[in-house]
Amino acid sequence: MKTNFSLLFYLKKPKNYNEGPIPVYLRITVNGKRAETTTSRTCEPTQWNSNAGRLKGTKQCVRAFNAYLDTLQAMVYAAHESLTTQKVAITADRLKNLLNGKPEKLYTILDVFKEHNNQVAALVGSDFAKGTLERYKTSLKHTQDFIKWKYNVNDIDVKEIDHDFVVSYDFYLRSVRKCANNSAVKYLKNFKKIIRICIASGWMVNDPFVNYKAKVKVVDRLFLNDEELRRMAAKVFGTERLGQIRDIFLFSCFTGLAYADVQKLKATEIITGPDGEKWINTQRQKTATPTRVPLLPPAVSILNKYSDSPVCEHSGKALPVSTNQKMNAYLKEIADICGIPKKLTYHIARHTFATTVTLSNGVPIESVSKMLGHTNIKTTQHYAKILDMKVAQDMSKLRQLY
Repeated sequence: MKTNFSLLFYLKKPKNYNEGPIPVYLRITVNGKRAETTTSRTCEPTQWNSNAGRLKGTKQCVRAFNAYLDTLQAMVYAAHESLTTQKVAITADRLKNLLNGKPEKLYTILDVFKEHNNQVAALVGSDFAKGTLERYKTSLKHTQDFIKWKYNVNDIDVKEIDHDFVVSYDFYLRSVRKCANNSAVKYLKNFKKIIRICIASGWMVNDPFVNYKAKVKVVDRLFLNDEELRRMAAKVFGTERLGQIRDIFLFSCFTGLAYADVQKLKATEIITGPDGEKWINTQRQKTATPTRVPLLPPAVSILNKYSDSPVCEHSGKALPVSTNQKMNAYLKEIADICGIPKKLTYHIARHTFATTVTLSNGVPIESVSKMLGHTNIKTTQHYAKILDMKVAQDMSKLRQLY
């Protein structure tokens, strides 16, 4: 990191000073920030050359005094060179502590971030999902690359992170990394958690996010409409592989389960509900909230179809689910075959359940929210887009009154 660095020896008069020798201090300035320390020497004001920062004269005692100050100055420059070689952020306080031989506990942002990720990794499966860990790993990688890009150092002291750091990081994500608005905001949100840890631990005084504001933009979520859903369900595929992927995707379209929840769904979690029909009784992996969903006939049919699958019999799972990467890759192929002009991913099934299967057919949003396992109904509103057709149906009832 490039630094503006200077040294100054000066006399510092104590309070209520009248006359006599005055302590000589050393002032270290880095990028406009100062740190002061005593030289443990004093001199008479009349003997001091303020321009040179040294004693006047050529006597042996004067030369010895000035040589001592030269030694202190050389030590500071040596400390500066050492920090530069280590590619550690240089601060006035750090140089002062090195000069005085005080060991400094250095808290760097990447070390704190790595320790945080190690703790998350240890709690995967209990407090955190594996996907959460992967997101924090990606955020750490972006932070590492940004620090190298912006400051050309391997790490940076948490005390050096300020508003300019955050704004520059935002710019880096959007320009260099080509992140969309919502992705950039989410990466900075992850980074902000690390900053909160530093502030709570007393390693930082000021919050660099105080004057930074960025909002997630509401985006239209893709979903299959009723005609597309029927077209996909009726399609006969030439390979068993595509048919199986289609079936499991449709299962989520009719239950609202996310990929992780379908992947871990056990046959024992299919129960008889209070109405005598089959229900899903499970727990969301993402939030650990209970999820109970009455099964519609298409979902029951898919479960029956794979009940004797060797994979299901061996694992106790309700369905033979492939990896999420394979599912998404095959779904794009399925969309092309079915003539659906949308970039399908598995999560679109959840949107389809919320929008096409439930809300557009008059299911109250409170019931949809409960089946989706949301803890806040506002989350459901993000998934559930009210269709123009549903609005038209609601307004037609009102027209009859007028």
